[in-house]
Amino acid sequence: MKKTKWIWAVLTFVILTALLFGAAQALLVPHDRAANPEAFLLQDYFEADTAQDEVVFVGDCEVYEAFSPVVLWQKYGISSRVCGTPQQLVWHSYAVLEEVFERSDPKVIVLGVYGLIYSEPQSEAYNRMVLDHLPASSTKWQVLSDAIVEGESKLSYAFPLLRYHDRWSQLSWQDVTTLFSHQEPVSVRGYLVQNGVVAGNAPSHEGALPPRATAFGEMALDYFDRIVTLCRDNNAELVLIKAPTDSWRYPWHEEYEAQVVALAEQYGLPYYNFLNEIETIGLNYTTDTYDAGLHLNVYGAEKLTAYFGKILVENYQLTDTRLRDHDCVVWTEDIARYEAQKKEGAK
Repeated sequence: MKKTKWIWAVLTFVILTALLFGAAQALLVPHDRAANPEAFLLQDYFEADTAQDEVVFVGDCEVYEAFSPVVLWQKYGISSRVCGTPQQLVWHSYAVLEEVFERSDPKVIVLGVYGLIYSEPQSEAYNRMVLDHLPASSTKWQVLSDAIVEGESKLSYAFPLLRYHDRWSQLSWQDVTTLFSHQEPVSVRGYLVQNGVVAGNAPSHEGALPPRATAFGEMALDYFDRIVTLCRDNNAELVLIKAPTDSWRYPWHEEYEAQVVALAEQYGLPYYNFLNEIETIGLNYTTDTYDAGLHLNVYGAEKLTAYFGKILVENYQLTDTRLRDHDCVVWTEDIARYEAQKKEGAK
């Protein structure tokens, strides 16, 4: 009898401890989407029904601020989703694509190539914008081993409370209310609407920073190879793109371009550098950028998306989902949110 009571006491203690740990973790891990929308772009993906997506974009801001799934659907009936995050490097994209193929059966994967210029971990903040949202898997832990920067702990990705425990002093009542309230998606199918207009000049390398390296690094190339293999194993076409943005801070050097062209030829992949198509796309850097030319705003993204959508429908067998009643209902909701964010701004 005493042994039974002792067992129940231990079990009760363990359960209560686990509940308290879980409650503290839920409260302390940042969860206010309005405060930092970019940190929750992948959260939007994992909360959505992604089964019908035939085109999926992965990469950094050159995808999540440059391609609008709403425009692809309205003009061509393409069901698509953007799975981009700030400074999403090649190993991040690989981990994301593993989850994409678990959840859906896309026909085309569009990879932004800017992340190839990095071959070493860069930032904990950008790591967490991807890896904090991915479910536990062998791929996640493998990528973590390569992605974490000095001072990070892999264990803190399994138990985020270990990373955010010192936020107690920063908590406010809003942290409590947002924890128990419904929060709207920060994006529209992964596209982060930016409706500001800050005129800039056409892409130029004047005063640009030098290339990071003369050749892409071993780790970047290794994960690129894994992405190619993953797409082929899942019967998905891989398309490489470079967004039509370029600046002295983030220049796209000739050395980078030559290496991407070589990779595309080596693997037999299509590659579209939209810096070469600015006039054909109809981009105007006095009206189509929100930060003086570094990124496209929604007006520039709509032009680029319409141009790229034509390429997609001409080269791939994609379904026109505008002909399906259920899809029309779903997209009506997405379009309404898109138009609202376009009018009011996503932030």
